[in-house]
Formats: sequence, C-alpha cells, structure tokens
Amino acid sequence: MNLTLIKRVLSPLFLLLIPLFGTIFSNQVNWSLFDFILMGILLGLLGLSIHFILERVQNKRVRIVPIIFVILIFLMIWAELAVGVFGTPFAGS
Repeated sequence: MNLTLIKRVLSPLFLLLIPLFGTIFSNQVNWSLFDFILMGILLGLLGLSIHFILERVQNKRVRIVPIIFVILIFLMIWAELAVGVFGTPFAGS
C-alpha cells in the first residue's frame, strides 16, 4: 500500500482525540463507542476522498472545487448526525 494513501486516510483520525479528551475530562461531552466508530468511518472516507481527488485531478486550480464539495458534504452529514439539522431519521437524539 502507498504510504501517502495511509497518511491521507489515517491523519484525519487524529481529530478524534479532541472528543476523546472531552469525554475523559468533562461531563459535557458524552460520546459512546458507536459515535467514535461512526466518526472514524466518516473521517476515513473524507481522507480517502481527498486522496482520490488529489491523485486523479492534475490541475491544482480544478482540484479545489471537488475538495470543497467533499468537505461540505462531510460537514452536512456531521451536522445532521449531531443535531438533526435536516430532520432525517438519522439525526441524533
């Protein structure tokens, strides 16, 4: 496997340290194991998508549009799972 692929897919997972420390040191952050697994999958897919875009699109100016699109989709899914912005059945309780 390509080392660049591994770095790009796994490096976003370090963001999970923020809610982990919040869960350990605060009563206000209440993440379950399922929350960590789901966010790990989402962050892994985000890293994989960005890696795919960087590998396939050679023009640097054209790259930015699909990367921004992927990030916006990620943020929309995250917001829906967190607080139910769109009111789908997948919204958190």
